[in-house]
Amino acid sequence: MRTEQPKVIRLQDYQAPAYLIDETHLTFELFEDRTLVHAQLVMRRNPASEGAALPPLTLHGQELQLQALALDDRPLGGGDYQLSDESLTLQPTSAAFVIDSTVLIHPENNTALEGLYKSGKMFCTQCEAEGFRKITYYLDRPDVMSRFTTTVSAERQRYPVLLSNGNPIASGEEEDGRHWVTWEDPFRKPAYLFALVAGDLWALEDSFVTASGREVALRIYVEPENLDKCQHAMGSLKKAMRWDEEAYGREYDLDIFMIVAVNDFNMGAMENKGLNIFNSSAVLARAETATDAAHQRVEAIVAHEYFHNWSGNRVTCRDWFQLSLKEGFTVLRDSQFSADMNSPTVKRIEDVAYLRTHQFAEDAGPMAHSVRPESYMEISNFYTLTIYEKGAEVVRMIQTLLGAEGFRKGSDLYFERHDGQAVTCDDFVRAMEDANGVDLTQFKRWYSQAGTPRLQVSEDYDASARRYRLTFRQNCPATPQQAEKLPFVIPLALGLLDGRGRELPLRLEGEAQAVSGTRVLALTEAEQSFVFVDVDTRPLPSLLRGFSAPVKLEFPYSRDQLLFLMQHDSDGFNRWEAGQQLAVQVLQELIGQHRAGEALRLDPRLLDALRAVLADAALDPAMVAEVLSLPSEAYLTEISEVADVDAIHAAREFARKAIAEALYQPLWQRYSANRELSRQTAYVAEAAHFARRALQNIALSYLMLSERAEVLEATVEQFRSSDNMTERLNALAVLVNSPFEAERDAALADFAEQFRDDPLVMDQWFSVQAGNTRPGGLERVQALMRHPAFTLKNPNKVRALIGAFANQNLVNFHQGDGSGYRFLADQVITLNALNPQIAARLLAPLTRWRKYDERRQALLKAELERILASGELSSDVYEVVSKSLAA
Repeated sequence: MRTEQPKVIRLQDYQAPAYLIDETHLTFELFEDRTLVHAQLVMRRNPASEGAALPPLTLHGQELQLQALALDDRPLGGGDYQLSDESLTLQPTSAAFVIDSTVLIHPENNTALEGLYKSGKMFCTQCEAEGFRKITYYLDRPDVMSRFTTTVSAERQRYPVLLSNGNPIASGEEEDGRHWVTWEDPFRKPAYLFALVAGDLWALEDSFVTASGREVALRIYVEPENLDKCQHAMGSLKKAMRWDEEAYGREYDLDIFMIVAVNDFNMGAMENKGLNIFNSSAVLARAETATDAAHQRVEAIVAHEYFHNWSGNRVTCRDWFQLSLKEGFTVLRDSQFSADMNSPTVKRIEDVAYLRTHQFAEDAGPMAHSVRPESYMEISNFYTLTIYEKGAEVVRMIQTLLGAEGFRKGSDLYFERHDGQAVTCDDFVRAMEDANGVDLTQFKRWYSQAGTPRLQVSEDYDASARRYRLTFRQNCPATPQQAEKLPFVIPLALGLLDGRGRELPLRLEGEAQAVSGTRVLALTEAEQSFVFVDVDTRPLPSLLRGFSAPVKLEFPYSRDQLLFLMQHDSDGFNRWEAGQQLAVQVLQELIGQHRAGEALRLDPRLLDALRAVLADAALDPAMVAEVLSLPSEAYLTEISEVADVDAIHAAREFARKAIAEALYQPLWQRYSANRELSRQTAYVAEAAHFARRALQNIALSYLMLSERAEVLEATVEQFRSSDNMTERLNALAVLVNSPFEAERDAALADFAEQFRDDPLVMDQWFSVQAGNTRPGGLERVQALMRHPAFTLKNPNKVRALIGAFANQNLVNFHQGDGSGYRFLADQVITLNALNPQIAARLLAPLTRWRKYDERRQALLKAELERILASGELSSDVYEVVSKSLAA
């Protein structure tokens, strides 16, 4: 652990590497109490580096015990090199040379889960972003790309499967029951894409024939007890491979594609070339143990990591400041894939709801940064929603501005021009410009300016002249290190509706012809007006259709206008958005009533709107479920100037109960009809079935608020009789949040007994209880931490219990005495020594202390200060805490 203040790394200081590594030859000798890593690096001076003299060579290395070192077959002694905790430095004597080294490492003691470590009985790796330096001394930076050959040696009985990147080229037996396998990757890659796995694994095997006729072997490796949970992931992989060929023209390039499921993993998955290592939660799924949401998550993550083969591997990022080059682009690609596989409108709603609740909060907090950051202390802290989700929105805006055909031309040029290279966000934008003959210079401010722009819209209608004017004013609040912001390019998709809900033809002043339906305006100035002509009646604007830009839109819609848009807007996303805005207005009114000590009164227009949605048999059930879902407490917190947690919770719960009582009969009818279909139909992981179960389950969550006996009976029946985890877990959650203690306790005990040997299902059991908003939430979580199935060493369990409590159970986490804050700080301090990445990511609820009242601010700050003073802090935790206190 570091005790000094970590060094700040800045984009402006980037320099090309002085040396390159053409070939990397690795041999791993795996033992139970140690691992020996032999590395041969074939190196040369970088022609692009400056200076005539050969500079010293500094290789990255952490937690390594150097056993031997040679330069061009000449053994080096202690006087020939310098070692530190972070590096090894030596002096080359020629422009081309070979370095041989042997290091001793201890993956069996590696709780940080970076580099080479053990997950259960399996050896595995995680090298992004800077984990490879914990394996051997190397130029561990993404702009150093090398061809890797890897030999893995281990005891055959314990580790019959030995995997690495590329294609297997040789294997053999050794003495003492050991064996070895050599893998060769023909494509140059940076060290962060290196992977190794050794274990007693079984594989689900399949194949895929590419568009050009090549047959690719597909394998998903798991521990034996999980072999029956891989079929959905395999099907998702084959869909993704075909989709990428058809949508982007990208074909897979190796003879084999492998996925390995790992229980202990800091992230969701990793796109290592040809050997993707997955958190088991992102690959294992079958009806009895995984929810519909888990099935969709598996499909999306399998696709995401596969798509990285081109957008991240074949073309990678020059430096970590360009991280969104691969992540933002690939998130867009997996979002498009998921939209095509399921409901495009519902997928867009889910993405935007997540972005506005969480990424907008990140933009407003102390860790706010641009899509291409200017600096960092610890790169692991910048695997953020800004890089991923906002980065995807930035690429989506380019697609909106250029059109689908123009964007495809740009992506084709990008892949063709930069195949095998490590490049920048500027290179990506330049390919889009060159392919379409456009100038995106101003647009690139999205990459360099942090924060969420606010877009204020006003209207003016001149009936006599038949002219309708929309005026847009954009501004972006100050963020850390960025007080002033220049105007962005904001693509705004819109339509105009007449009094009967029909789309008006759109003709701007100066145009010869009108355009039907949605059109996109490019907003480029701080204030800008657009005048539509030949408008016979005052229209109602439908603004930011499809959420065409990640901005906060402000337009003075009345509640009656929002009701009108809910009923008539042709844009599915905006119909949902109108309902959300109506609900927000109603909930904010209730929050105000609660704060004033007044009796709460729900605007009946919200009930009327939801009643109409429930009665619309033609509406996609998934859309009905989304419209019925009130804005979350987290979102209501994010949009509050000063968040009153108790008032938000009270108002939202009052609204939910009022809806349950007023709409009991239509909710019961929709629930009963869908539940009957579930009884008659075998589980299928497809969009139509997902939609039906989503509506069924949200209806049940409302109905239980009535506390009626028939609902309790139906809930217990669903819990006991369902053949799938989606229905069963929802019934459990409904019982857990109900006043029916006997039924709740019996269901929790039954669930735990049935699934005690399935770690991923037990994670869901933890999360359901962590999210219980009834009083005593912290005490329940503390008791669950003593459960035999829980351990702080497993990131999934930390996220399932501690993360779910702090991020989702706001009314219990934000108790007035600060006990929730003390609890979270205690866990961060403990995890700082075990797994700094997970510790830093748990900090987010504490960092947003400015969002709350003065009393809570003081309590939150006190816990941040206690963490800072707790002793040896990792760079991960130090950066987040210090920036949060300085904000």
